[in-house]
Amino acid sequence: MLKKKKKDMPAVSTASLPDIIFMLLFFFMVVTVLKSHTVRVDFDLPEGVDLQKIENKSLENHLYIGSKDDGSISIQLNDAFISIDQIRDAMIKIKNSYDLGEKNDASLSLKVDKSIKMGIVTKVKLELRKADFRKITYVSVGEDQE
Repeated sequence: MLKKKKKDMPAVSTASLPDIIFMLLFFFMVVTVLKSHTVRVDFDLPEGVDLQKIENKSLENHLYIGSKDDGSISIQLNDAFISIDQIRDAMIKIKNSYDLGEKNDASLSLKVDKSIKMGIVTKVKLELRKADFRKITYVSVGEDQE
């Protein structure tokens, strides 16, 4: 009778394994979006009914209007605390930092505490108008997100 020879399985080559791991690491580093700023203003968003999501979040800036523990009003633009008088210069500086094609697409998300008086929001909007920054979105909490 003929005897069958046992064939050994060839070893799996792991030479390309570090390359694959580094490619995956690089991929996730590129596609991950990190938090761009820390909110240090206390605010409670009002409820909204007809809400829409923002398309291009890379051109979005955030303006928070809330109150501090002592009851005074605080305004935070991205990461910096500013006063109403500084809004115009700060927005012009932000708008000038964009490329020519992106300047018209830049937007500002206005997140205002629901207890803030509308007169302060009007002053902020006037300063934004003076800075020729007119694409403003008002952020609110949807009925299903409470």
